[in-house]
Amino acid sequence: MADLTITGLLKSVAAEFPSRRAISVPGKFDVTHSQLQELIDRAACRLVAAGVKPGEVVALTFPNTLELVIMFLAVIRARATAAPLNQAYTAEEFEFYLSDSGSKLLLTNKEGNEPAQTAAKKLEIQHVTAELPQIDSEIVLSQTNSKSEIESVSDIVNDPNDVALFLHTSGTTSRPKGVPLTQLNLASSVNNIKSVYKLTESDSTVIVLPLFHVHGLMAGLLSSLAAGASVTLPAAGRFSASTFWPDMNNYKATWYTAVPTIHQIILERHSSKPEPVYPKLRFIRSCSASLAPTILAKLEEAFNAPVLEAYAMTEATHLMSSNPLPEVGPHKPGSVGKPIGQEMAILDESGVEQDAGKNGEVCIRGPNVTKGYKNNPEANKTAFGFGWFHTGDIGYFDSDGYLHLVGRIKELINRGGEKISPIEVDAVLLSHPDVAQAVAFGVPDDKYGEEINCAIIPREGSNIDEEEVTRFCKKNLAAFKVPKRVFITDSVPKTATGKIQRRIVAEHFLAQISTAKVPKFGA
Repeated sequence: MADLTITGLLKSVAAEFPSRRAISVPGKFDVTHSQLQELIDRAACRLVAAGVKPGEVVALTFPNTLELVIMFLAVIRARATAAPLNQAYTAEEFEFYLSDSGSKLLLTNKEGNEPAQTAAKKLEIQHVTAELPQIDSEIVLSQTNSKSEIESVSDIVNDPNDVALFLHTSGTTSRPKGVPLTQLNLASSVNNIKSVYKLTESDSTVIVLPLFHVHGLMAGLLSSLAAGASVTLPAAGRFSASTFWPDMNNYKATWYTAVPTIHQIILERHSSKPEPVYPKLRFIRSCSASLAPTILAKLEEAFNAPVLEAYAMTEATHLMSSNPLPEVGPHKPGSVGKPIGQEMAILDESGVEQDAGKNGEVCIRGPNVTKGYKNNPEANKTAFGFGWFHTGDIGYFDSDGYLHLVGRIKELINRGGEKISPIEVDAVLLSHPDVAQAVAFGVPDDKYGEEINCAIIPREGSNIDEEEVTRFCKKNLAAFKVPKRVFITDSVPKTATGKIQRRIVAEHFLAQISTAKVPKFGA
C-alpha cells in the first residue's frame, strides 16, 4: 500500500535515508528527510486539531518556501485535499478558484495575502497563517488549538483513492477546469519521473518553477523527495537568474527542470554574465511548452549536458512522455520522447489508432490519469472517449516510437485548407541568430479564413526588422507558412508559469494593429 500513496513513498524514504538532506533554503534552513517527515506529521496534527476533515479542500497560497512544502504535505497527510494557488491572483480570481474548489480553509505565510484574504472573507472561509521560526521547532499555525489539545495523526491511514491534490487547467479555454488528483495518481507519476531520469538519493536540484504548478510540484519537488534526493528553494521564494547558478554550484546540483522561457533567461544570463564554473549535470529537462531545437542545442553547448524534452499535462499528474537519458537511448531534438508509465495512442476522430508518421490526437490512459474533471460533465464527455483521455494535442509517432507534437487542435492554423503548425514556424524563427524569442499565431482573415502572424523579441543589440524576418521565413518555409505580419516587441504576454498561450498573444497584438507602435507587455 505504501508505494501506492505519495505519503507512503515519502515515509519510506525518511526511514531509508533519515539523515540525508531533503530541502535547503540558502542562509535559512537545511532539513533532512526524517526532520521533514516529523514537521509534516506535527503540522498535520495541528490541521486536524483545527477541524480539517478528510476529503475537505484546503487552499494554500505561498511563495516557494519551506512552509509551503510542509503545509502542502501535511494537508495530504491529514487526508484532506491540497489546492495550491498562485500568489499573484486578483481577489476576483481567488474568489473563483476558492469557490470552484470548494475550499474550507485558506493557508498563507505569516505576511498573508490581501486579495486571497478578501476573497476568503467574502466566501466565509477561515484564514490561517503558517510559520516555521526555526528548524528545531515546529510549524506555528494561527487560530489553532493549544499544544495540549493536539492529537496524533498516527491512526490516520492514507488511501490510494484519497483526492490529495486539486489543480486547475491552465485556462486555454475561457474557464479553467478543476482537476482532482488522487494519492495513486501522484505516486504513479512520481515513480514514472524517478524511473525515466534514474533519480536517486545522490541527486540534487534547484527549484525554479512555482510549486502551485504541476511541473515544479511533481517533477522538481515530489519526485526528488520520493527518491531520497534533495531540493533547494531559492531564498527569495521565486526563481532568480542571479542566484540560480550559485545555488546550483553550492548545493552540487545534478539536474534541473524548467519551461523554455526560463531556459532562455538562463542562456541569456550565461551569454552576458557567465559563471566561473558550472556544476557537472547529468541532464537538463524541459517541459510544459515546445523547446525549439536551436535553443536545445545552445543549452547543451553552454552547459555540457543532454537536454531532455518531455511532454506533460495537469490531467496526467504531469509526465506523459520523455526523451531518455543518453545511456538508455538517443534524445531527439523536436521530439518529446517515448511514453512513460502509461499507454499512449494516436487516434483519429473516429477513435481509430493511427500508424507511425500519421497525425492524430494524442490520447492516454494509466494510473497517473485523473478520473475526470470536477462538476463538469460536458468537459468529461469531450475528454474521455473510446476508453482514452483525449489531450487535445495533435501529434504522431515516428518509426522509433518517439512522439512528435504538431500543436493543439485549437491552435493549428487553417489557412485556406492548409494546416500550419505554429510550433514549426516558431522553430524556424528561433533559428535566426538575431531572434531571442518568437511565437507564431493565427488571426482571422477574410480571404483564407485564418492567416499566420508572429511576434519576435530581438536579441540585445540587434536591429532586425520585419523585412528581414519575412526574408528569412521565405527562405526556410513554404510560402503559405510565411507570417503575413511580424510584430517586433520586447516582451510577449505569458502565464504565471512562463507559458505562452497563442490565443492570448494573438488577442494582444491584434488590438495593436491600428497603432503605430507595439507597447511592452509584462511577463
